Amino acid sequence: MNLSFKNKKLLGINGLGRIGKLLLWNQIHLRHYDGIVVNCGRVVGKTIDDLIQVIEMDSTYGSIHKFLYGIAGRKAEIKVLDVEEPLLEIEGIPVKILRTARDPKDVNWLNEGVRIVVDCTGTFLDPTMHTDSGKPCLRGHLDAGALKVICSAPFKLKSTNSVPEDATTMIYGINHLDFDPRKHNLISAASCTTTGLAHMLKPLLENETTSRILTASMSTIHSATNTQSILDSVPKADATDLRKTRSVLNNIILSTTGVTKALEQVMPNIKHIGFMADSVRVPTSTVSLINLNVTFHTDLDELGEPLVNRKLINDVYLKAAEGSQKDLLLVSNRQNVSADMMGTMAAVVIEAHETHTRTGFVTIPASTLATHGMVTDKILELPVTHAKIFGWYDNELGSYVNCLSRLTNYVEEHTI
Repeated sequence: MNLSFKNKKLLGINGLGRIGKLLLWNQIHLRHYDGIVVNCGRVVGKTIDDLIQVIEMDSTYGSIHKFLYGIAGRKAEIKVLDVEEPLLEIEGIPVKILRTARDPKDVNWLNEGVRIVVDCTGTFLDPTMHTDSGKPCLRGHLDAGALKVICSAPFKLKSTNSVPEDATTMIYGINHLDFDPRKHNLISAASCTTTGLAHMLKPLLENETTSRILTASMSTIHSATNTQSILDSVPKADATDLRKTRSVLNNIILSTTGVTKALEQVMPNIKHIGFMADSVRVPTSTVSLINLNVTFHTDLDELGEPLVNRKLINDVYLKAAEGSQKDLLLVSNRQNVSADMMGTMAAVVIEAHETHTRTGFVTIPASTLATHGMVTDKILELPVTHAKIFGWYDNELGSYVNCLSRLTNYVEEHTI
């Protein structure tokens, strides 16, 4: 039985790991495609029931049944249409599983009728590599017949800092409207942290009063990922960070993040801001927290009070949540913990209860002004406001896969 029937919309997913499986769940829920082709690249388990269990169950989110219909809802219907293919039907949507090709160029998406492929392996990240290099690469999907390829991770360029003209980084709700089907063939959906952070910064940059940012930094208190060691392991010969091989179950681990570089690609106006970012890994399964620190140049009102304050910042977020970022940015006045955010379908949730600001003055002496051609005997004092803003994001399903799905569907709808 073949899914390549005429005039049907089919989605290709390469990889059935954390993001691949949750993307499948999300697309079954959205019902945007008539069928889905998942390339596992190998046989999963001993029987078709083993494969179904991998798709059906999840240690973090429970089951596809709970995801689609809630704890008290009905059980999702999963049928086996063909054991040999194998071909399943999940809630009426055909899902074909491919089990032979590990190299993207060998998947043969053209034969399957797939135009849009999401690579969720986390392996093929360099958009500059071509199949003639002899190594598996992201462009292999294009050679196999796909028209557009979306990568569920930031690009990593090994040999150059120049991103090819047909490759771009996009976050849904931030810059996805810049997608040009005549130009863009490879699209990175950035990372979960970049997605959450971009949606935190967007309202601030779009408001005239809060757009005057002098400097900013962020730390993400980030849940564990499969790149970490369950128990302590021995570092490789060229390892530069020994903490990455320490047990994820027992430690709070300082780490790095490439969020700044990716952020500049989707929000070029952030480049003029001195921005720093780091990550702290903690032993939880999902839901992470961005601690954003921003210093604003502010003006004072007629009473001498700063214009940038806690109320203004929360109001800026409330306006965004009701307007341009509706359903992507949420504002909560509750006192939340991470478990409360699991499964929340939004790029980020502002913890408005914990927004704090303090205003002080930067003193510029006359001698400093004189060196810049300003002759005065006065001391200049500039008001600055420092703000601490917290944003929750379900770094797997609710934030990242949600935005990845919406970006994928937008690309499909606008692909010629």
